[in-house]
Amino acid sequence: MPVRGQQIRTLREERGYTLRELANRANLSLSYLSEIERGSKCPSLKTVDKLARALDVPRSGLVENEQRDRGLSIGDKIRLLRKERKMSLADLAQDVGISTSYLSEIERGTVYPSLFILKQLARGVGVPPLVLMGYEGSLGHKLKMLREGYGMTQAELARKAGVTAGLIGQIEHARVHPSLKTLEKLALATGVSPCYFVLEPGAVDQLIRIMNPELWDLLLEPNTQAVLSLVCNLNQTDLQFILKFIQLYKQSKPE
Repeated sequence: MPVRGQQIRTLREERGYTLRELANRANLSLSYLSEIERGSKCPSLKTVDKLARALDVPRSGLVENEQRDRGLSIGDKIRLLRKERKMSLADLAQDVGISTSYLSEIERGTVYPSLFILKQLARGVGVPPLVLMGYEGSLGHKLKMLREGYGMTQAELARKAGVTAGLIGQIEHARVHPSLKTLEKLALATGVSPCYFVLEPGAVDQLIRIMNPELWDLLLEPNTQAVLSLVCNLNQTDLQFILKFIQLYKQSKPE
């Protein structure tokens, strides 16, 4: 089976394994593994599975021409953003001027909308059309920044999200794009909305640029970040309760 020898070597070095250590983990001979990495040997499916387990990556990450995870489709993004805004299929369909069944087919990926409809859908869920048209931004970079901001290793984040450490590494290095299900797990583990990973980075940058220095310093405070991580997934009723509590606390606090 044709494999990406250079990819095996890169993954091995990222994990800090010597050639001998990986050979031992995969129960292969040192010379055979060396030939696989150089591309002079074509291993069997069984051997590829051994290497995938030893490197903690899916087999598709090692095999040439095997279909890779293509990540979020246009339908996935529309569904994700629609649910984030608490819109039903009927709500969005009516707003855009299409049938509910047609929108459902778009979200399932069985039909591809026209450019006009795509722009209308983008407007309906409140994002630039480029977000739906395949603009990926820097999803891996965002994930890495969040992880490092929490002081988590790839292995720690993987355990928290219920995925493999190898998958985290591949996402951060933009070798694979996560599925919608994986994205939701990562969002839950990092305390952000799944939409954070698909929205255009420029929108966030613009918001940061207009912040005054005092607000920016406040957001960098560990206590502020701890509070934000706790409230980011609250619903509207919960947020209103928290705001009222803060207002009462400020009113009762002695000068």
